[in-house]
Amino acid sequence: MSHTAHIRSHRKPRRSASTLAVRAGVAGGVLSTLAVAGASGSANAAEPVTQTLELPTLTADLATQAARSADATEQAAAHYQLQAERDAAAAKAAKQAKADLAEAKRKAAEARKKAAEEARTEAAARASRNAERTTLSTMSGGDSTSGSTSTSTSPSTSTDSSTATGSAAAIVSFVRAQVGKAYVSGASGPSAYDCSGLVQTAFKQIGVSLPRVSQDQSTAGTQVSLSNLQPGDILYWGSAGSAYHVAVYVGDGMFVGAQNPSTGVVERPLSYDPPTGAVRVL
Repeated sequence: MSHTAHIRSHRKPRRSASTLAVRAGVAGGVLSTLAVAGASGSANAAEPVTQTLELPTLTADLATQAARSADATEQAAAHYQLQAERDAAAAKAAKQAKADLAEAKRKAAEARKKAAEEARTEAAARASRNAERTTLSTMSGGDSTSGSTSTSTSPSTSTDSSTATGSAAAIVSFVRAQVGKAYVSGASGPSAYDCSGLVQTAFKQIGVSLPRVSQDQSTAGTQVSLSNLQPGDILYWGSAGSAYHVAVYVGDGMFVGAQNPSTGVVERPLSYDPPTGAVRVL
């Protein structure tokens, strides 16, 4: 017996051929399966996935709705544009109305101011005539001889003047030529007059001498009715003998007189300032 017989051999035991065959078959099957799976996976990865989407078909109803929507949008845009134009027009009208109101207020203020000035001027003229009348009345009361002389000479003056042909026409022509000239208290021409100064100067053109003041001129001739006036008659305001204003009747319902500092010498209808009475010197 060998001296190594009792030591186990370190060699691996040989496998039998059948075991090796089985193991080879198993391994081959596994590898085949992996190969097939890999090929299948590769094929699947290389082929893209396609998904089909179905779009809705545009039917007649959808087309009608789209057209209606477009019309509604267009109408809304037109409405907004019209509203904007209306708003702009309203703003412009409001601005113009505001300007017109301011202009109307300005004109009204000017008219009131002018009316007030005319009223003051008329009041001043009236006060001046009243003062003149008061002064002359005082003078007439203190000089009875002068008053009687005036009364006694009036008929003679009337008789002499009435025979003058064309005298009334000459007086009318003269006073109308003075229209537009200024009113100045105490003036007798040629550039300015007061009421009695104009009448006196007009009759002086035909050689008739009249008293200077309106109180005496209102009694310088024959009293006549206002419904029977003739050109050249002397109109007076107030009572005869104490008149505060005089003018000359020029026919056709008109008179010429030096009215006041505001108007000066003017031609006006009798309705403008109806007189109290009239005297006829011619």
